[in-house]
Amino acid sequence: MALLKVDNINVYYGAIHAIKGISFEVNEGEIVTLIGANGAGKSTTLATVSGLLRSKTGSIEFAGESIFHTPAHKMVNMGLAHVPEGRRIFQQMTVEENLDMGAYVRKDKKSAILETREMVFEQFPRLKERRKQIAGTLSGGEQQMLAMGRGLMSGPKLMMLDEPSMGLAPILVEQIFEIIQNLHKQGVTILLVEQNAQMALSIADRAYVLETGNITMNGNAKDLMNDDRVRSAYLGD
Repeated sequence: MALLKVDNINVYYGAIHAIKGISFEVNEGEIVTLIGANGAGKSTTLATVSGLLRSKTGSIEFAGESIFHTPAHKMVNMGLAHVPEGRRIFQQMTVEENLDMGAYVRKDKKSAILETREMVFEQFPRLKERRKQIAGTLSGGEQQMLAMGRGLMSGPKLMMLDEPSMGLAPILVEQIFEIIQNLHKQGVTILLVEQNAQMALSIADRAYVLETGNITMNGNAKDLMNDDRVRSAYLGD
């Protein structure tokens, strides 16, 4: 069943046609990745799904409901969490305060929110060690973990992760991808935008290749990893 269904969206930055009639879907329980070069439109696509940008055409459905005109601030309450490129954490707040901000839309009991926070600390032990630390003093990898943890605090059905490995050392990249796989095993559906195509394809179920605002290829992630065109363009072969 399609948890997210995007059909024929067109997005412009002024006169620049950034997204050109693309369609894709993410089924419940999947990891789906969008890969492509810088400027291909990957981040623009996520921003359009989460309501930060608007498409001129088409439709976007989430969990069977149209979200085409839904304001961005209401998306989180519907179960859609967007972890943006560049982390965007609250620099002057503590780790714990940042996580609490991720749960601000939740209406359930405080005990349930605390339970989610403990689950986040289980996934990210380093955040637990630094729970009282000011977020702006964390390392890049720790800030990425915090951004993901804050997204998890909303109890999402779908997490959209935008370039989670950007700027991280290789050992931390591996750690971040292990965490993504762990979240998936716990039932979180994931839409992943990632320039590290090798890592993204290695953990995804399906993939879409985005080039200058167009989807040029799609299919099983492992099949695309072995496709000569993908290997030449994105895997350094």
